[in-house]
Amino acid sequence: MREILGRRRRLLSRRDNGKSDLISAALTFATAWQWPVLPGIGLEAGGRRDGVRCACPDPECTVPGAHPFDPGLLAATTDERMVRWWWTNRPEAPIVLATGAPSGASEGRAPCAVSLPAVAGARALAAFDRRDVRLGPVIATPERLAILVAPYSMEQLGELLYAQDFVPGSLRFHGEGGYLALPPSISGAGQVRWERAPLPGSAAPWVPDVEAVVGTVVDALTRTGVSAPEL
Repeated sequence: MREILGRRRRLLSRRDNGKSDLISAALTFATAWQWPVLPGIGLEAGGRRDGVRCACPDPECTVPGAHPFDPGLLAATTDERMVRWWWTNRPEAPIVLATGAPSGASEGRAPCAVSLPAVAGARALAAFDRRDVRLGPVIATPERLAILVAPYSMEQLGELLYAQDFVPGSLRFHGEGGYLALPPSISGAGQVRWERAPLPGSAAPWVPDVEAVVGTVVDALTRTGVSAPEL
């Protein structure tokens, strides 16, 4: 009897196509971690990779599926009822984090991120490990890695970058007013997943300051020769 019930649960999970995972994850981000989220626009029907197109009107969209459209970024929220309504009505929508936005808690803001191409990202993670630098969650797609960091100001970031001899164009910063797709979303770049998953628990995961990250990721990009912007 247990075997039959287990098989039935697996079949139901397959039929669900990960929709329940998306709403569950969105609710965790918003309510348990107080990260403001909103649904991404998603992809046009028919395929995820080759020939994939964003559902937005821009035929040259550089982040297909993984950006806000309607509602806009300012609608990001930690309100459980709103999040539940969004993903009940759009169960396959990517989960988009409003980086650096007010968290909805009594104090604090959502994390920001530093992202770089996947090959250089793997080199950077290895360098952090060798140096015993503590990292928080790291998000990955087949093309890029994004290291979550504590919120920072533009002045703070400018000083950090000014101190570098060279800043590769493929390095991206997702700060206040920015956004980032969260696992387990599907975007035009493929599956969004945790390269380094948050530790289990109900509290928002710890993230390092941006100062602890910039120098190593710039070095990793320079060593791999990745300097031109990558879309």
